Amino acid sequence: MAEGVRSLERTFELLEHLADAGGEMALSELTEVSGLPMPTIYRLMRTLVNQGYVRQQPSKRYALGPRLIRLGEGASRLLGSWARPALARLVDEVGETANMAVLEGDVAVYVAQVPSRHSMRMFTEVGRRVQPHCTGVGKALLAQLPDARVREILGRTGMEAHTPTTFTDQDALLAELKRIRERGYAVDDEEQEIGVRCVAVPLPGAPALTALSVSGPSARMTRAAVDDVVPVMREVAAGFAEELGAGRAGR
Repeated sequence: MAEGVRSLERTFELLEHLADAGGEMALSELTEVSGLPMPTIYRLMRTLVNQGYVRQQPSKRYALGPRLIRLGEGASRLLGSWARPALARLVDEVGETANMAVLEGDVAVYVAQVPSRHSMRMFTEVGRRVQPHCTGVGKALLAQLPDARVREILGRTGMEAHTPTTFTDQDALLAELKRIRERGYAVDDEEQEIGVRCVAVPLPGAPALTALSVSGPSARMTRAAVDDVVPVMREVAAGFAEELGAGRAGR
Protein backbone atom coordinates (compact mmCIF):
# COMPACT_ATOMS: atom_id res chain seq x y z
CA MET A 1 0.00 0.00 0.00
CA ALA A 2 2.83 2.37 0.93
CA GLU A 3 4.49 1.80 -2.46
CA GLY A 4 1.19 2.51 -4.22
CA VAL A 5 0.82 5.81 -2.37
CA ARG A 6 4.40 6.74 -3.25
CA SER A 7 3.76 5.99 -6.93
CA LEU A 8 0.68 8.21 -6.80
CA GLU A 9 2.70 11.04 -5.23
CA ARG A 10 5.37 10.70 -7.92
CA THR A 11 2.74 10.74 -10.66
CA PHE A 12 1.30 14.02 -9.45
CA GLU A 13 4.78 15.48 -9.06
CA LEU A 14 5.52 14.66 -12.71
CA LEU A 15 2.28 16.34 -13.82
CA GLU A 16 3.23 19.44 -11.83
CA HIS A 17 6.69 19.48 -13.39
CA LEU A 18 5.04 19.40 -16.82
CA ALA A 19 2.73 22.25 -15.86
CA ASP A 20 5.61 24.31 -14.46
CA ALA A 21 7.52 23.86 -17.72
CA GLY A 22 4.64 25.14 -19.83
CA GLY A 23 3.00 21.77 -20.45
CA GLU A 24 5.68 19.85 -22.35
CA MET A 25 8.99 18.15 -21.44
CA ALA A 26 11.33 15.46 -22.69
CA LEU A 27 11.92 12.31 -20.66
CA SER A 28 15.48 13.41 -19.93
CA GLU A 29 14.21 16.78 -18.64
CA LEU A 30 11.72 15.07 -16.36
CA THR A 31 14.53 12.87 -15.04
CA GLU A 32 16.67 15.92 -14.30
CA VAL A 33 14.02 17.98 -12.47
CA SER A 34 12.42 15.10 -10.57
CA GLY A 35 15.51 13.15 -9.58
CA LEU A 36 13.64 9.91 -10.29
CA PRO A 37 15.17 7.03 -12.26
CA MET A 38 14.32 7.14 -15.95
CA PRO A 39 12.63 3.67 -15.95
CA THR A 40 10.33 4.82 -13.12
CA ILE A 41 9.38 7.99 -15.00
CA TYR A 42 8.83 6.05 -18.22
CA ARG A 43 6.51 3.59 -16.45
CA LEU A 44 4.47 6.35 -14.81
CA MET A 45 4.26 8.42 -17.98
CA ARG A 46 3.10 5.43 -20.02
CA THR A 47 0.26 4.94 -17.53
CA LEU A 48 -0.71 8.63 -17.84
CA VAL A 49 -0.57 8.40 -21.64
CA ASN A 50 -2.80 5.31 -21.65
CA GLN A 51 -5.33 7.16 -19.47
CA GLY A 52 -5.30 10.30 -21.63
CA TYR A 53 -3.83 12.59 -18.97
CA VAL A 54 -0.58 12.94 -20.92
CA ARG A 55 0.16 12.85 -24.66
CA GLN A 56 3.39 11.76 -26.31
CA GLN A 57 4.23 14.07 -29.19
CA PRO A 58 5.77 12.89 -32.47
CA SER A 59 9.03 14.34 -31.09
CA LYS A 60 8.68 11.85 -28.18
CA ARG A 61 8.27 14.75 -25.72
CA TYR A 62 5.51 14.40 -23.17
CA ALA A 63 2.70 16.98 -22.97
CA LEU A 64 -0.29 17.48 -20.70
CA GLY A 65 -3.26 15.64 -22.17
CA PRO A 66 -6.83 16.65 -23.02
CA ARG A 67 -8.40 14.58 -20.25
CA LEU A 68 -6.99 17.06 -17.73
CA ILE A 69 -9.17 19.84 -19.18
CA ARG A 70 -12.35 18.53 -17.56
CA LEU A 71 -10.58 18.22 -14.21
CA GLY A 72 -9.16 21.70 -14.54
CA GLU A 73 -12.51 23.25 -15.40
CA GLY A 74 -14.12 21.62 -12.40
CA ALA A 75 -11.31 22.74 -10.10
CA SER A 76 -11.53 26.31 -11.45
CA ARG A 77 -15.22 26.44 -10.63
CA LEU A 78 -14.53 25.21 -7.10
CA LEU A 79 -11.67 27.68 -6.71
CA GLY A 80 -14.08 30.47 -7.58
CA SER A 81 -16.54 29.27 -4.94
CA TRP A 82 -13.82 29.02 -2.31
CA ALA A 83 -12.68 32.56 -3.14
CA ARG A 84 -16.01 34.27 -2.57
CA PRO A 85 -15.56 34.87 1.20
CA ALA A 86 -12.16 36.45 0.57
CA LEU A 87 -13.56 38.61 -2.23
CA ALA A 88 -16.53 39.59 -0.07
CA ARG A 89 -14.13 40.76 2.61
CA LEU A 90 -12.33 42.90 0.05
CA VAL A 91 -15.62 44.48 -1.00
CA ASP A 92 -16.53 45.15 2.65
CA GLU A 93 -13.18 46.79 3.43
CA VAL A 94 -12.44 48.53 0.14
CA GLY A 95 -15.91 49.21 -1.23
CA GLU A 96 -15.14 48.28 -4.84
CA THR A 97 -15.75 45.20 -6.98
CA ALA A 98 -13.36 42.31 -6.26
CA ASN A 99 -12.33 39.64 -8.78
CA MET A 100 -10.17 36.57 -9.04
CA ALA A 101 -8.56 35.37 -12.26
CA VAL A 102 -6.26 32.55 -13.33
CA LEU A 103 -3.90 32.20 -16.26
CA GLU A 104 -5.36 29.68 -18.70
CA GLY A 105 -3.11 29.15 -21.68
CA ASP A 106 -2.29 32.64 -22.93
CA VAL A 107 -5.24 34.52 -21.41
CA ALA A 108 -6.50 35.64 -18.02
CA VAL A 109 -9.84 34.06 -17.11
CA TYR A 110 -12.09 35.53 -14.43
CA VAL A 111 -13.27 32.72 -12.16
CA ALA A 112 -14.98 34.64 -9.35
CA GLN A 113 -16.43 38.07 -8.59
CA VAL A 114 -18.18 39.90 -5.76
CA PRO A 115 -19.66 43.21 -6.97
CA SER A 116 -19.44 46.55 -5.22
CA ARG A 117 -22.55 47.93 -3.55
CA HIS A 118 -22.14 51.27 -5.34
CA SER A 119 -24.72 52.02 -7.99
CA MET A 120 -21.83 52.85 -10.35
CA ARG A 121 -19.59 49.81 -10.24
CA MET A 122 -17.44 47.62 -12.42
CA PHE A 123 -18.84 44.32 -13.65
CA THR A 124 -16.90 41.52 -15.30
CA GLU A 125 -18.66 38.32 -16.27
CA VAL A 126 -17.23 35.20 -14.62
CA GLY A 127 -15.67 33.14 -17.39
CA ARG A 128 -14.61 36.19 -19.38
CA ARG A 129 -11.23 35.77 -21.06
CA VAL A 130 -8.98 38.81 -21.53
CA GLN A 131 -5.54 39.52 -22.91
CA PRO A 132 -3.11 39.78 -20.01
CA HIS A 133 -1.07 42.80 -21.16
CA CYS A 134 -3.85 45.36 -20.60
CA THR A 135 -5.44 44.28 -17.31
CA GLY A 136 -4.38 44.45 -13.67
CA VAL A 137 -4.95 40.74 -13.07
CA GLY A 138 -3.25 39.91 -16.35
CA LYS A 139 -0.11 41.82 -15.44
CA ALA A 140 -0.13 40.33 -11.92
CA LEU A 141 -0.28 36.88 -13.56
CA LEU A 142 2.46 37.60 -16.12
CA ALA A 143 4.72 38.96 -13.36
CA GLN A 144 4.80 35.46 -11.88
CA LEU A 145 6.42 34.07 -15.06
CA PRO A 146 9.97 34.33 -16.41
CA ASP A 147 10.47 37.00 -19.07
CA ALA A 148 11.09 34.42 -21.81
CA ARG A 149 7.69 32.82 -21.17
CA VAL A 150 6.04 36.25 -21.13
CA ARG A 151 7.54 37.06 -24.55
CA GLU A 152 6.21 33.77 -25.92
CA ILE A 153 2.70 34.58 -24.68
CA LEU A 154 2.77 38.14 -26.01
CA GLY A 155 4.06 36.88 -29.34
CA ARG A 156 0.97 34.72 -29.67
CA THR A 157 -1.64 37.12 -28.26
CA GLY A 158 -0.30 40.40 -29.63
CA MET A 159 -0.55 43.66 -27.70
CA GLU A 160 -3.67 45.39 -28.94
CA ALA A 161 -4.07 49.01 -27.83
CA HIS A 162 -7.42 49.31 -26.04
CA THR A 163 -6.74 52.85 -24.79
CA PRO A 164 -3.95 55.43 -25.20
CA THR A 165 -2.26 54.08 -22.04
CA THR A 166 -2.21 50.38 -23.02
CA PHE A 167 1.25 48.82 -23.13
CA THR A 168 1.96 47.91 -26.77
CA ASP A 169 5.73 47.32 -26.58
CA GLN A 170 7.13 44.10 -25.11
CA ASP A 171 10.22 45.70 -23.58
CA ALA A 172 8.15 48.41 -21.90
CA LEU A 173 5.78 45.82 -20.46
CA LEU A 174 8.66 43.65 -19.23
CA ALA A 175 10.07 46.68 -17.43
CA GLU A 176 6.65 47.22 -15.85
CA LEU A 177 6.51 43.55 -14.79
CA LYS A 178 9.87 43.99 -13.08
CA ARG A 179 8.42 46.90 -11.09
CA ILE A 180 5.35 44.79 -10.24
CA ARG A 181 7.57 42.00 -8.85
CA GLU A 182 9.47 44.51 -6.74
CA ARG A 183 6.45 46.28 -5.25
CA GLY A 184 4.14 43.24 -5.14
CA TYR A 185 1.12 44.59 -7.00
CA ALA A 186 -0.05 45.63 -10.48
CA VAL A 187 -2.14 48.59 -11.58
CA ASP A 188 -4.33 48.86 -14.67
CA ASP A 189 -4.24 52.63 -15.08
CA GLU A 190 -7.11 52.97 -17.57
CA GLU A 191 -5.26 50.58 -19.89
CA GLN A 192 -8.25 48.43 -20.79
CA GLU A 193 -11.04 50.96 -20.43
CA ILE A 194 -11.00 54.73 -20.03
CA GLY A 195 -12.30 55.79 -16.62
CA VAL A 196 -11.55 52.48 -14.89
CA ARG A 197 -8.61 51.78 -12.59
CA CYS A 198 -7.75 48.38 -11.17
CA VAL A 199 -5.18 47.10 -8.68
CA ALA A 200 -4.20 43.42 -8.52
CA VAL A 201 -1.99 41.20 -6.38
CA PRO A 202 -0.72 37.66 -7.01
CA LEU A 203 -2.05 34.83 -4.88
CA PRO A 204 1.12 33.28 -3.42
CA GLY A 205 1.33 29.52 -3.28
CA ALA A 206 -1.87 28.90 -5.26
CA PRO A 207 -2.00 25.63 -7.23
CA ALA A 208 -2.21 27.65 -10.48
CA LEU A 209 -1.14 31.17 -11.40
CA THR A 210 -3.83 33.28 -9.74
CA ALA A 211 -4.43 36.95 -8.95
CA LEU A 212 -6.97 38.98 -7.00
CA SER A 213 -8.08 42.43 -8.14
CA VAL A 214 -10.17 45.38 -7.04
CA SER A 215 -11.55 47.70 -9.71
CA GLY A 216 -13.65 50.82 -9.80
CA PRO A 217 -14.17 54.18 -11.48
CA SER A 218 -10.97 56.21 -11.60
CA ALA A 219 -12.73 59.02 -9.74
CA ARG A 220 -13.01 56.74 -6.68
CA MET A 221 -9.99 54.50 -7.33
CA THR A 222 -7.51 57.35 -7.26
CA ARG A 223 -3.79 56.73 -7.00
CA ALA A 224 -4.00 57.71 -3.33
CA ALA A 225 -6.79 55.17 -2.84
CA VAL A 226 -4.60 52.48 -4.42
CA ASP A 227 -2.01 53.05 -1.68
CA ASP A 228 -4.70 52.34 0.93
CA VAL A 229 -6.13 49.34 -0.93
CA VAL A 230 -2.87 47.42 -1.49
CA PRO A 231 -2.17 46.44 2.17
CA VAL A 232 -5.72 45.14 2.56
CA MET A 233 -5.42 43.11 -0.64
CA ARG A 234 -2.10 41.61 0.43
CA GLU A 235 -3.57 40.57 3.77
CA VAL A 236 -6.64 38.98 2.17
CA ALA A 237 -4.54 37.24 -0.51
CA ALA A 238 -2.16 35.81 2.10
CA GLY A 239 -5.06 34.55 4.20
CA PHE A 240 -6.79 32.89 1.26
CA ALA A 241 -3.51 31.35 0.06
CA GLU A 242 -3.02 29.89 3.54
CA GLU A 243 -6.48 28.33 3.38
CA LEU A 244 -5.71 26.79 -0.01
CA GLY A 245 -2.36 25.53 1.25
CA ALA A 246 -3.87 23.75 4.23
CA GLY A 247 -4.73 20.78 2.04
CA ARG A 248 -1.12 20.57 0.84
CA ALA A 249 0.51 20.83 4.27
CA GLY A 250 1.32 17.17 4.35
CA ARG A 251 3.46 17.33 1.24
